[in-house]
Amino acid sequence: MRAQTTGLTVRRTVTVATTPDQAFRVFTTGMDSWWPRTHHIGSSPLKEQVVEPRAGGRCYGLSEDGTECDRGRVLAWDPPRRVVLGWHLDGEWKCDADPAHASEVEVRFVPAANGTRVELVHRNIERHGASAEKLHKGVSAEGGWGMLLQLYVTAAAA
Repeated sequence: MRAQTTGLTVRRTVTVATTPDQAFRVFTTGMDSWWPRTHHIGSSPLKEQVVEPRAGGRCYGLSEDGTECDRGRVLAWDPPRRVVLGWHLDGEWKCDADPAHASEVEVRFVPAANGTRVELVHRNIERHGASAEKLHKGVSAEGGWGMLLQLYVTAAAA
């Protein structure tokens, strides 16, 4: 995995041994197959991680008690080339539904000789205001996007 952090932008690149179409599906509508149950803000354990497959769709966790915890919106849906998610979780890991306060996670799926290169850019983190540095520290750490993408690579190869 290649990692680069500049300012409050995080860039990660991985390669998965599958087609762009399958890589896109696993990352989006298949997110529940790789998203860790520990990465959840609800008061009840995570039952399912959901990405609604359309621009304007929701990204949320469905808890075992039936409650839903929003964490973002689908800003762009362009299978199998790219998806852009509005990231509404701040540095305190609380949802701020105001789109002006959301950062963006853009993921591109590029055909490669050995599968698909997946390029993730988490940008505009400064929009989170006072908690931006804390959010950046969390998502840029290996327990953030680095770990999440390793789980994704495993799921995409299955």
